[in-house]
Amino acid sequence: MLSELIRSGFGNEQDYNCAEKILYGANQVYGLGLSSESLKLAAGFGGGAAIGELCGALCGAVMVLSRLHVQTVAHQSEALKPSTQELLEEFKVEMGVLDCNTLKEKYRTPEQKCLSIIDQAAMCLDRKIAALRNL
Repeated sequence: MLSELIRSGFGNEQDYNCAEKILYGANQVYGLGLSSESLKLAAGFGGGAAIGELCGALCGAVMVLSRLHVQTVAHQSEALKPSTQELLEEFKVEMGVLDCNTLKEKYRTPEQKCLSIIDQAAMCLDRKIAALRNL
């Protein structure tokens, strides 16, 4: 779902960064109901929060899981932490690392930019959402 949207070029015309592509796309395909103002919260997480740390696409994915699991605050959600850990671990198994700088060194190309990284985050999130919705 989300992965297919990302591969179709979603967000390129709007110049979305990696975190924005995940959150805006997830809002569309998973029906999260986030407002345009709420979606802007993803902006600062691109490029590993601008310093190359945790991949922005993964930050976007964690935002999606937060939206789905948290009713009031994180500490009252029993599912958020394990769900996030599972998603990040799955991504790490596939890609080797979680940090933006290393991912860009290994996978970013001038033509495709970070598409393969964002797509992998989207695929992991698609599987996680499918599992959650089948419970």
